[in-house]
Amino acid sequence: MKKSILFFISVMIATLMFGQSANTWFNRGVSKYYKTDYKGAIVDYTKSIEENPELAKTYLSRGIAKYYLQDFEAAIADQMEAIKLDPNYADAYFNIADCKYNLQDYEDAIRYYTKALEINPKDPMALVSRGLTKQYIKDYEGAVEDFSQTIKIKPRLADAYIYRGVAKIYLEKYDEAMKDFSKSISIQPLSDAFYYRGIVWGAKDDQKSSLKDYNKAIKLNSKNYRALHNRGVLKIALNDNKSAVDDFSKAILINSHYGDAYYNRGVAELNLGHKDNACNDFKKALELGQINAKRAIKMDCNVTSSDNN
Repeated sequence: MKKSILFFISVMIATLMFGQSANTWFNRGVSKYYKTDYKGAIVDYTKSIEENPELAKTYLSRGIAKYYLQDFEAAIADQMEAIKLDPNYADAYFNIADCKYNLQDYEDAIRYYTKALEINPKDPMALVSRGLTKQYIKDYEGAVEDFSQTIKIKPRLADAYIYRGVAKIYLEKYDEAMKDFSKSISIQPLSDAFYYRGIVWGAKDDQKSSLKDYNKAIKLNSKNYRALHNRGVLKIALNDNKSAVDDFSKAILINSHYGDAYYNRGVAELNLGHKDNACNDFKKALELGQINAKRAIKMDCNVTSSDNN
């Protein structure tokens, strides 16, 4: 009897030490994760798994660290292991969906966001993420539904109104989009809300209101290169080409791969009589895949089609 009791106690102590060691490594991994030492976190999470391979949260956490290292396939494998241990682990399905999104497998991403929502139907992040993914496959009506559901759950989430407004722009429901952007602004004045509302004003041929919103967007975020670009385009229409060039140049400084900014700066430079500058910009725009640049080069830069193939 005494031997049985001693054996039981020794098993319990070993189990506690086993679990404590796994938790120690896990906590070390968490600490490194929050310091953005993702490789170090993965090492510690792996040691935790070696000590106790039955903790779903450790696989999930290691997968997240791999996600931030952009090792998406390995991240998915870890989330799958978490799901094997806990089939109702909504966060694991969500994380798989995020990986699929980054791998541009949008249909599969939607499937996994949907699975996460089946477990936790009131998760606003999953709804927003699914809605944004639906936009990539041009399911704008579906995106609107997801953003509307998000707003029902979190009616003060300013971003959700912006996202829904963008989907409505694609559906050419400009009045409804305008209401969404204005609602977002009333909750929290974000640069993107003014930027997109500026687009809607442009679609309504209200240049004054459009310019006002672009100005506000840029004031709130001087790095909003899309707002700078669109304001530049509007200034060309208003025959303010010199100021337009300044806007395009600022946009290019922020995003040097913005083909439209090079192309439209070329248009403004051409309007100012700066042909060499314009042609250089058209050539750069063409390198970046801007579809109108080839025609501009052929028409305005004395370059034959054979020179530009």
